[in-house]
Amino acid sequence: MEATLYTIRKNFLIPLGLVVLLCFILLATVLFLQLPTAKIIILTTFLLPATIIFAESCMRKVHVGTDSIKIKKLFRTKNMNYADLTAVDTIKVKKRVFISLSSENDFVILSNSYDNFNQLINQLIEKLPENLINDETKQLAQDPPQKCSDIFSAWLAVAVLLLIIWAQLRGTF
Repeated sequence: MEATLYTIRKNFLIPLGLVVLLCFILLATVLFLQLPTAKIIILTTFLLPATIIFAESCMRKVHVGTDSIKIKKLFRTKNMNYADLTAVDTIKVKKRVFISLSSENDFVILSNSYDNFNQLINQLIEKLPENLINDETKQLAQDPPQKCSDIFSAWLAVAVLLLIIWAQLRGTF
């Protein structure tokens, strides 16, 4: 059986990418209009982490194979054999869910930010040793919560940035 690939949900990446793009457009308008340096510093302070989060989110991939799980992130990759795992823990905070896979030397945390998260959990349950899977994880696999507040927040940021760009440019042209 081939490895199954899971990535961060596109309905989060699209507005996050728009936030980064609009921040660059806003930075260009601030530079073009020769606005105060403080605005450039504040905008750059917001733009850097937003760009890093976007790049990290785009690069995150989970490959669930027959013998191991491989997690690719920005500038790093982890590979964990199922036989080496010592613990699987599930943490649920409101609509946010985290699955922690631990071995003696390493650990990885997966969240419900991944597309098809319920399929990911079910596939892991099939492949992991039975003694590592607790009832909470099995129950979560049947009905994982859908988190959408991050998507709403990203679209809200897009709207705010569009409003700011419009306010900056309305008197210019």
